[in-house]
Amino acid sequence: MFDFHMHSRVSFDSEGDARRMAETARARGLREICFTDHYDYHDIREETPDLFTLARYAEAYDGLAVEGLTVRRGVEYGLTLWNAPELKELLAARRFDFVIGSVHFVDGFDPYYPNFWQGKTVEQAFERYLEHTLDCVRIHADYDVLGHLNYVCKSEHNPSHAPLRYADHREICDEILRELVRRGKGMEINTSGVDRAGAFLPDAAFLRRFRELGGEIVTVGSDAHDEARVGQYVSQALDILREIFGYVCTFEDRRPIFHRL
Repeated sequence: MFDFHMHSRVSFDSEGDARRMAETARARGLREICFTDHYDYHDIREETPDLFTLARYAEAYDGLAVEGLTVRRGVEYGLTLWNAPELKELLAARRFDFVIGSVHFVDGFDPYYPNFWQGKTVEQAFERYLEHTLDCVRIHADYDVLGHLNYVCKSEHNPSHAPLRYADHREICDEILRELVRRGKGMEINTSGVDRAGAFLPDAAFLRRFRELGGEIVTVGSDAHDEARVGQYVSQALDILREIFGYVCTFEDRRPIFHRL
């Protein structure tokens, strides 16, 4: 069992204690985890970013060890249309095992909050998020996997409370997936949508299409921000990956490791 998307209080939106989260992971039977704290930029340059300091990151993780558990150090980087150079600077300043690239802001708003949804139908909101995601993955080259591809549907302010379906947005989803394949990037199956959007982020349909197009790298993460969600729904996600890929990936020093399921 693996959980390669976790946040402790190093992230601006978590109060989780890294050691307790790691100990919880071991108690729940996980073999390997990766902390992937937010290094998040707004898509408007002038807005204040949510960044951790490298000193705080080192304090939380560099001495962290739990017997029987492999602990990796990663980052979840907020992709925008303008911050590719800033990612290079971060990676030059600190070695990470794993980098998730995620899209958290579109047209000045985080889709998790109500302002993004105002004046849009659900389908318009979904399509706009996907359009922006495509623009971001065309620009960035220094991350390892794309995080929670259909993050937009996770919000409680989604009027339909329905997941984003591949079949409803096939053309643009294929463009995103082809770009990931072309650049050798992977895709995450994020389990935090199961009880918030009624589906994994993304679900099996996306993963099957990613595989059909030549995608190879897949990881799984709970997106836990506290002990309660560590490893949540990971076993079910691995069942999906077992059927479609036959393996799941972890990362060490930015290199994928393939684990047969």
